[in-house]
Amino acid sequence: MNGWIAWGNMPEAYLPALEQNMFEFYTSWGRAPGCECFESVDFIRFATGIPDAVCNGVFRAQLAPEGIDPVIEENLAYFKPKQVPWMWYIGPLTRPSDLGAHLERHGFILDEEDPCMVVDLQSVNEAIPAPEGLTIRVVQDRETIKTWGALVAEANGASRKIQEQLSVLEADLGLDMHRLRYLGYYNEAPVATSMLVTHAGVAGVYAVSTLPAARRQGIGAAMTLAPLRDARKLGFSLGTLQASRMGYPLYRRLGFKEVFKIGMYLWENKPSIFT
Repeated sequence: MNGWIAWGNMPEAYLPALEQNMFEFYTSWGRAPGCECFESVDFIRFATGIPDAVCNGVFRAQLAPEGIDPVIEENLAYFKPKQVPWMWYIGPLTRPSDLGAHLERHGFILDEEDPCMVVDLQSVNEAIPAPEGLTIRVVQDRETIKTWGALVAEANGASRKIQEQLSVLEADLGLDMHRLRYLGYYNEAPVATSMLVTHAGVAGVYAVSTLPAARRQGIGAAMTLAPLRDARKLGFSLGTLQASRMGYPLYRRLGFKEVFKIGMYLWENKPSIFT
């Protein structure tokens, strides 16, 4: 499931950058106060304590055959006292390539295989109109960061507890020029979010979320285009994102193409709010 799908003339050398950008988005949570982030030659691990699998996990596994079971058992032992769901990311550069089978042997469940998609920022389809009454602003202060974090969680169906936890976590991370948050206001009410992560030479779009009552009006497209346009102004040439099943048709319309699948293996079999 972790094979590379060639796209035009884009070299396979881009693969590390695409994965590193993704890792930066997730593991930044682990660098917030009260959270944990650990990096070794074998893997990266982060934990926030928020009870959702996407908020705790293991990435960038590079394991020798004799090290597979010890590393899986090490991480099981690490997360057990935390009593939170967590995920193990499998991508095209994961080693060994059959790590998913070893995870399943230890009791992990494959939750989703989401497409990683890319777009040439000079070829984005910008002809999708934004609805009248929509204003998109880059978040500039702590209180608005909290609004942004809570809205991401609410739009994905999270509990009030997780909404509050994510809002505080994002506020504690603060403002970062390489991690720009976008908040969409429809008739002056906050209804949608997105984020631009500029890291490893590519522009990653994350947290594209719209409240259910505001969907199917072109807001999601506008929230995706805003960070892409800013990335282009900053000199980036390649945009990337990970698509949910709901978002996939939209991203195709915007010009994104699928390049590989991402496997998310869950412990405790609790699906993430973000899938």
